[in-house]
Amino acid sequence: MYKSIVIGTGPAGLTAAIYLARANLNPLVIEGVQPGGQLTTTTEVENFPGFPEGIQGPELMDNMRKQAERFGAEFRSGWVEEVNLTGRPFKVKVEGGEELEAESIILSTGASARYLGIPGEQENVGRGVSTCATCDGFFFRGKKIVVVGGGDSAMEEANFLTRFGSSVTLVHRRDELRASKIMQDRVKSNEKVRWALNRTPLSVETDETGIVKGLKVRNNETNQEELVEADGVFVAIGHTPNTKFLGNAITTDDHGYIVVKPGTTETNIPGVFACGDVQDTRYRQAITAAGSGCMAAMDCEKYLEGSMVHDWSETLNP
Repeated sequence: MYKSIVIGTGPAGLTAAIYLARANLNPLVIEGVQPGGQLTTTTEVENFPGFPEGIQGPELMDNMRKQAERFGAEFRSGWVEEVNLTGRPFKVKVEGGEELEAESIILSTGASARYLGIPGEQENVGRGVSTCATCDGFFFRGKKIVVVGGGDSAMEEANFLTRFGSSVTLVHRRDELRASKIMQDRVKSNEKVRWALNRTPLSVETDETGIVKGLKVRNNETNQEELVEADGVFVAIGHTPNTKFLGNAITTDDHGYIVVKPGTTETNIPGVFACGDVQDTRYRQAITAAGSGCMAAMDCEKYLEGSMVHDWSETLNP
């Protein structure tokens, strides 16, 4: 029996673990196959406070993990296959069939960026391929950039990246965009943005030294292959929250993100809290995830003390 189990080890989960451990609650932290979350695939992190010279993503996450361990957090590797939240204590089934019990649970399983699934993409993540303009735009100052996508997220990324790149080419497989008209208008009025619509991405191309040189696409009108020259390729086709293992136990929105009570990390089930990208549809930054991890730990501590008053008279609407 654990006082609290934290599922997920990104900035949110590890921050929650640090706070819980310092409160002598000895949390168990369950890591998936990618301990540390998306930051472990990021090279230089320059916007996390406290590191004026920047820090490597894997190093930052390793430091957070060590900090949590220092205060008594316990770590376990493996997938969580199922959770049973219908009674107390809560039950967490991990791969291999073992069932763990906890008085409270913090969900920090994050959201996975969607990728195109084309050759050269995964091999160059963090080396010219990115899914986060806010995180990596700075590294492409004065360079050519490609953004792939046709929704509001792609428009936002493209507009933001014009602050850094010499040009931004927006690639979309259809000749019409899914983005709202106001977002389209903003991008179309930006003289730095070029358009490559009705083109299907085929592969991320590199030069003989392994440096990204562009995105190979197929012109859907002519069926000819073209190379859109670029130093950076930003994939902006959305994220998928990692919530499938929860089944229907927790209230989520139409896209699968966990719904929390405004101003808190409380879910629809007392004693179950959510933090980080799994409940954040807007910011998705390491620092905001860490902040929500702190909130979740403090909410959890109050719950365990019995001082948290739950008022579920107001329905949490997605």
